[in-house]
Amino acid sequence: MDVIHYTVMGREVLQNLAPPITPSLLVDATLGEGGHSDLFLSQYPDLQVIGLDADADIIERARVRLSRFGDRVQFENVWFDDYFTTVSHGIPPALILFDLGISSYHYKRSTRGFSFQADEPLDMRLRRDSELSAANMVNSLSEGELADILFKFGEERYARRIVSRIVRERELRRIETTAELAEIVSRAVPAEYRHGRIHPATRTFQALRIAVNGELDRLERALPAAVNRLAPAGRIGVISFHSLEDRVVKTVFRRMSQRSTDERIQPTMKEGSAVLKLINKKPIRPAADEVGQNAASRSAKLRVAEKSSDAAPASLRGGKA
Repeated sequence: MDVIHYTVMGREVLQNLAPPITPSLLVDATLGEGGHSDLFLSQYPDLQVIGLDADADIIERARVRLSRFGDRVQFENVWFDDYFTTVSHGIPPALILFDLGISSYHYKRSTRGFSFQADEPLDMRLRRDSELSAANMVNSLSEGELADILFKFGEERYARRIVSRIVRERELRRIETTAELAEIVSRAVPAEYRHGRIHPATRTFQALRIAVNGELDRLERALPAAVNRLAPAGRIGVISFHSLEDRVVKTVFRRMSQRSTDERIQPTMKEGSAVLKLINKKPIRPAADEVGQNAASRSAKLRVAEKSSDAAPASLRGGKA
């Protein structure tokens, strides 16, 4: 199989998410092309994997890649927040991994407009059956709503200038492609920004992708539910690629590692106990040799936490994860 995506921080993930018992179950919450699952299944012969992904197309690629592992791996075409907030049966996983980066496959092969490097339909949906596309947002949201998205999810300092130009252009014709949007953004920003370190449309495209797929809201819902689902003494690891994602992970992990009597956070714990123990207070970064091989990994941050041995997983309580 022609693998498109580079598996980020594979060594660090294996080192920090070793199964505490055998046999064990790993939930790969962002399966992609199956790179991390491949590493785990190869390293740990007694490990079972459940791979989740919202994109049915990329699941089929992972299914081919991981076919040699037979029934040791199961596939679920589902958003990870939906999975963790609805599952209430089965063996609690000893390991949960989130790799929040968008797969290189989506940028290079999906033809869904995730990148401005190719002229493609302005889509950006991870699930093809999702109602709202990037084109719908760009052409239908109010100027204020669109500017808020660019500023909040892209941290774009020229959000209002860019959106003002978008609104003027869409009055003349519907904006349908990545090339059209990238050109509009480039014309909207100052010359020094246009010729800066990154492409001027980078933050706009990031913001639209996050908004289309509800990425940050899903992450905020999924992390506490995933921890509740995790087996006692199990570990959860999250690889993030920009400050907005990392801020969510850091906040949830910190909150669940503090002593609390809030039953919504830790419904099975003794009073004053903490659900999580932080394995690394500062994020783990990729090694220099990996960054040299894959420049896109330079922004990756891995945070790992371990669940208290006193905390019962959600499925053992008979409730939802």
